Amino acid sequence: MPARPRFRSTLLRSLLLAAAALLALAACSTLNAVSAYLGNEVAFTAPQLQQSLSRNFPKRYEKLGGLVAVTLMNPRLSIPDDGERLRLDFDIALAALGAGSSQRPSGRFTLTSALRYDATTQGLHLLDPRIDYVDVPQLGGMMTGASRELLNAWLGDYARQEPVYRFDNSLLDKLGSRRIGSTQIEHGRVVVHLDR
Repeated sequence: MPARPRFRSTLLRSLLLAAAALLALAACSTLNAVSAYLGNEVAFTAPQLQQSLSRNFPKRYEKLGGLVAVTLMNPRLSIPDDGERLRLDFDIALAALGAGSSQRPSGRFTLTSALRYDATTQGLHLLDPRIDYVDVPQLGGMMTGASRELLNAWLGDYARQEPVYRFDNSLLDKLGSRRIGSTQIEHGRVVVHLDR
């Protein structure tokens, strides 16, 4: 009979020790995360930016009262190790005068861009974006006229108004009174430099 309470006591002690170890581990990882923000920079990886982007697409843009529409979907972000600009690949769907579907991709395009921090949105925005590649087979491969104009208009609006990545409140709290300085792309990461 006394063996059963002893077993429960040993089990309870083991569970408490395991819980304490997990809490200590969580505290250490939180401390490491905080210390990363206490230096002179904050770095972001492509998967972090990709997760933020994926939540905000697809997006539809219309012109001429909806006679021409472009839908951008499936953003794919990469940061070349040896470059100073990130790369974004999108699938694109065109619909004009009732022809085509804005739900099914009809082509793709690639843009490259630097990034800037915007205090108003508390996010990283495209800076000097450039369309590097367009392939829309139904238009003979290249976009022309209203479709290209619409895509360029979207790109300008997107760069001004919508962040690729928005800083969350916990990150801003950890940064405290430090001012966010320049944003650079270095060695496959986005690095935000902090000023004192």
